[in-house]
This record gives sequence, C-alpha cells and structure tokens, in this order.
Amino acid sequence: MNPNTDIIYFTLFPWDHPYSSVSLSFAKEFAKNNRVFYINHPFTYKDFLSRYQEDAVQNRKKELWKGKMRYDDTPHLPENVICIHPPNTIPINFLPKGRLYDRIFDYNNKIILQTIAQVIQDYDLKDFIYLNCFNSFYAGALPPSMGAQLSIYQCIDDMLEEEYTAKHAHRLEEEAIAASDLTFVTSTNLYELKKHLNPQTHILHNAADIQIFRRTTEEAFDKPRELAGIDSKVIGFMGNLNEYRVDYALVRKIALQHNDKTLLLVGPLNSNDYKEYGLDQLPNVILTGGKDINELPQYLQYMDVCLIPFKINKQTKSVYPLKINEYLAAGKSVVSTSFSDDIRSFESQIRLAINHEAFIEYIDEAILDNSEETIKARIALAETNTWTARVQQFWDTVKPKLSSVPSANLIC
Repeated sequence: MNPNTDIIYFTLFPWDHPYSSVSLSFAKEFAKNNRVFYINHPFTYKDFLSRYQEDAVQNRKKELWKGKMRYDDTPHLPENVICIHPPNTIPINFLPKGRLYDRIFDYNNKIILQTIAQVIQDYDLKDFIYLNCFNSFYAGALPPSMGAQLSIYQCIDDMLEEEYTAKHAHRLEEEAIAASDLTFVTSTNLYELKKHLNPQTHILHNAADIQIFRRTTEEAFDKPRELAGIDSKVIGFMGNLNEYRVDYALVRKIALQHNDKTLLLVGPLNSNDYKEYGLDQLPNVILTGGKDINELPQYLQYMDVCLIPFKINKQTKSVYPLKINEYLAAGKSVVSTSFSDDIRSFESQIRLAINHEAFIEYIDEAILDNSEETIKARIALAETNTWTARVQQFWDTVKPKLSSVPSANLIC
C-alpha cells in the first residue's frame, strides 16, 4: 500500500449508479489507505434533458444549470472517497470523425481537465496518481503539466466489439493507453490486444466482494418473494441481461429442456431480446430485474446451480466475469460456456461447456455436486480473488514506478 498517495479516479461508472461497478469496488478498497477523488462520467446536455426527472439529475441540477462541478454528498461511502460530478458536456458520438468532432472533443475534454484541476487546487494535492477507468471519451491520460506522479489507464472490455464504443472510443482508448505511464487490463485476451500499445501493460483481473457473498453460507434468508410457492430446483443467473454477452438461444433451450425446474434470471434487463426469445412467456422462467448487490445472497441461497450462459465470440473472449467469484464465494456449483481463457482458469471448480448440448447436460450433474468438501474448495478459490488482493497487486505494480518519480510540484 502507499498511504501518502492520493488517487484521482475518473471513471465511466458513476458512484451513484444503482448497481455496483469495478471502479466503485476498487475505490472503496483503495479508501482503506488512500484518499480517492472519484469523478463521475459527465452528463451530456442530451442526458441532462432526457433524464431531468431522475434523482441523479435533480440532485445536481443547481450546479449543472450554472455549468459548475459539484462535490456530492455520499454518506454511505467511506470517508476517504470524495465524489465529484463534472459540468455537462456536448454529445458528439453521433458525429463522424473530422474537424467538427475534434473541436467539440477538445471543448469537452477541457471541461473534464478543468474539473480535475479544481479538485487538485481545492485539496492542495501534491502526491497523487491519475487513474482513468474505461473512460476514453474524456481525459484518457492526464497531461504531465497537471502534476500527477503517474497517469494510469484501466481497460475492462473490448470497445471494438460494441457499435457505440467502436465508433470513436476504441480509437481514443488506444491513444490513452499509448499516452499512459501504466495500463491495467482485466483479462488475458485484453492483454494480448493492448500490450503492443504500451510496454507497461499488466493484467489486473476483476474480483468479488467476498464478505457479501459469503453470507449465502453463513445466514438463513427468507425465500425471495419471486420464488414464493415454488418447490422445484432453481437454475440461476445473476448479471446484466444484454444482447452482447448473453446467449439467449441457449437460455431458451435451458428453460425448455429443464422444464421441471425454475430458471431464475436476476439482473437488469438492458435489451428486449428476452422478449424476442419468448422468455417472458415461459412458465418456468422468472425475471426479477436489477437488484442491489446486498440483496443477491438471498437469491443465491435458493439457487441449486448457477449459470454463465455467455456467447462465445470476440467480445466475450475478453471478458473476466465478476460473477464467477461471486458464485464461488457462495459455494455454488457453476456451469458456464467456455468463452475465454480466464473462465477456463476456473476449470477445476466449475463445468465448462463447449456447446449448447453439453451445457444443458451438465446442469443435472452440477445440481448433485455439492459435497461439503467441494463447497469449501469453491469458497477457497474465490477467496484468492478479493478486491483486497487486487489492490495489493495494483500497488505491487505501481509502487516501483512511483519510487522513481519525484513529488509533483506543477499544478494546472
């Protein structure tokens, strides 16, 4: 750890998003020893107007109308996490690359850099690092003149594989990686994709809030209301239900071929694909919608087997799923598609299917595979993948670089 170093953490994932994120988990862990200045992704003016009735906008509208940044009130976060929301920016992702895009990009970028400069001035920051989590839309790397000891970029997904981010953000991310002192990536495949951009590229996998998910084995929860009156075996999935990762054709086959069981899908519905595949019409499928992370152990406790039914494609090849360690921390039997090198690293404790038929067949096996010894082994594996361990790994990589950098004296 490096307790004298502050962290300016600019992230794509707002601290007040209803669901947990990689960057918020890191921030809370960093805050045990460091001050973290957590800067939200800004609203564009389009976001501001279209979401005007939402609390996220209403709570900040006074400052946003005036074009000012805001220090947010965060009573439920550690004291060492100081949250900042920048002024609004101009939406430009719809524009083609060219002179107009570049001019507005520079304007937007200046807004974020001015926000960061204000934080540096307000808190008289001297020894600090800049960490950008997957937000190449603005300030991918911090200019050296702003005084950061190190500028670090954190890549958590393959931007080239989604239409929105492929248009501009992928190119901007590559520029940010090349300009940064260090880059962390969350998966083995991302390392292969990004290492040519920066020789100081390192793998830093996702982890899990083990204490939260261990509650599944330590506490007795009431059955979730969605499962009231259901006595069948429960096949469960936790996570975002979107068209990019979830193999809905496989999910439908699971529901149909295991119609003596209940398929419980816990997570935000980020597309209508589940309707296109008729999942909302199948009698043994329950879609709960999104849940707070602290509610998940209650649902996990009533799952007889947990699933990761991801597509096998270029995007998922770069995924290290948060949920694998959450499932294992709860001692649960897991069936997954074999979508990446990183999921295959868990092969000793989970079942990996190379096709739909194998996946469906493994479910009955997995339901029966719950000896006390096996459950302990799953939990032990998950406990090697905590956010505490990841932050220690972060500092083990960063500290040697810090030791060769003099304290920053330049403030923009």
